[in-house]
Amino acid sequence: MTNPNAAMLVIGDEILSGRTRDANMYHLAGQLNEHGIDLKEVRVVSDSPLAIIAATRALSDCYTHVFTSGGIGPTHDDITADCIAKAFGTTIGIRDDARAILQAHYHAQQLPLNDARLRMARIPNGATLIDNPISKAPGFTLRNVHVMAGVPSIFQAMVASILPSLTGGQPLISQTYRIERGEGDIAAPIGALASAFPTLSIGCYPFQKDGLFGANIVMRGTDPEILDQAMVRLKAKFPS
Repeated sequence: MTNPNAAMLVIGDEILSGRTRDANMYHLAGQLNEHGIDLKEVRVVSDSPLAIIAATRALSDCYTHVFTSGGIGPTHDDITADCIAKAFGTTIGIRDDARAILQAHYHAQQLPLNDARLRMARIPNGATLIDNPISKAPGFTLRNVHVMAGVPSIFQAMVASILPSLTGGQPLISQTYRIERGEGDIAAPIGALASAFPTLSIGCYPFQKDGLFGANIVMRGTDPEILDQAMVRLKAKFPS
């Protein structure tokens, strides 16, 4: 059975400017692999409504799941929730359950639920909330799009909240073999190996260190027996 697939939409000018290094893709990819959901595409878009709306629609149409990060905070440039609502032609407003979560959180801290904080209770109509155990401001799921914060610790907590509710497939496992020869020498045999094992993803990742050229061959798949067979053939062709 084919695993469900997914895309990630990273939202924010700070990523594209180089000011902030995205850590969420790395975390999400690892979690999805373990859950049996294949991450197939990652897009990064600016804080532009047109860009966010277009990317959301395109990715939602192509993949089983779409995970977004960024743009759901209390400031003026946090526009993701509005854009997701527009992408699916629905309305958005302050929702009672989201407001209650924020009210309890800020009351416990003896802080006011001011207009800026209340913006984080604006949820598109028809969405379900994603729990946020860190800062309490919820994410949400609308159709097959899961909308989460960009702060890595909060993003990771939201992924942990939503993932158990998603149907996965076979976990993706991998094996790696180091070959100390140049890519030009190993390209043909590695290509033949990939043709012989079409259910595996076989990648060649070159390195150069202290004048030594080589490559790490990484094989990924869901069937450990097939992975073992491919690795045996690879080692026989290039004994260490």
